[in-house]
Amino acid sequence: MKRFVAVAVASLLALAACGESSSPAVPGASPQQSEALAKAPVADAAEILPGSTMEKIRQRGELIVGGSLDAPLLSQQNPVSGEVEGFDAEMGKALATYILGEPKVKIVNSASETREALLANGTVDVVFQTYTITEERAKQVAFAGPYYTSGLTIAVKKGTTGIAKPEDLNGKKVLAGANTPAIPAIKKLAPQAEILTFGSDPECIQALKQDRGVAYVQDETILIADAKKDPSIEIVTKPFTEDPYGIGLKHGDDQFKKFVNDWLKKIQDAGVWQGIWKNSIGTVVTGEAPQPPGIGSVPGS
Repeated sequence: MKRFVAVAVASLLALAACGESSSPAVPGASPQQSEALAKAPVADAAEILPGSTMEKIRQRGELIVGGSLDAPLLSQQNPVSGEVEGFDAEMGKALATYILGEPKVKIVNSASETREALLANGTVDVVFQTYTITEERAKQVAFAGPYYTSGLTIAVKKGTTGIAKPEDLNGKKVLAGANTPAIPAIKKLAPQAEILTFGSDPECIQALKQDRGVAYVQDETILIADAKKDPSIEIVTKPFTEDPYGIGLKHGDDQFKKFVNDWLKKIQDAGVWQGIWKNSIGTVVTGEAPQPPGIGSVPGS
């Protein structure tokens, strides 16, 4: 079992009520974040094709990202600087740098059940939000990537007994995020479980602490941060699925998908992806950055 150290601050949850957050180019960024983004590539003028999504973003002057403001390690607003920090947040800034030459991002706080609509109606340009690629979702949105791989695990209130594997959830009330891969995974591995869904991770954690469910099934990265922030929560299984995260894009925009995939390959080759990982997830996970998953390597990508 890997060793982890705490990094999250409980007071950040109060900031989740904010609907949007804009990130300045440099102010508020930590030295480590600035160093990682300083190496981020910028697209050649010829890559910003006339009439393309890329050109529209450049003309607007900021990248609009569907994401979170309350996800530790991934996309969470710093209560001191106001900057949104974490792996997904920094990936969004790196993509903005590629298009605009500077990391100007506006984050629209989205829930797992609203991401497809935000992309379809053009409210956001991309989604960076632990957005697991599935063939079903790929019927509604396009996915660049995958850009990271994680997996589902189970959290309970500390002291809870009798849950050591997914099958132990049978006959129990189990919490899950709405429209997340946790739901079909629970139905498959524990078909007699009663599933209660909520729109965000903080809501699920609150419900777990209020005994509205005996267990919470979620992505390991998110639950690690939750458990380190709140010692009353503990993780009781190792990941039992493999979930590839994709960059959500509007369905049918093949031009933009190719552009984003080309950018992703460039930041991996330049070590920018690895630097972003070390400054976020790597602050709690020991060891070097993992090998990024192969772009286009899973069904739906």
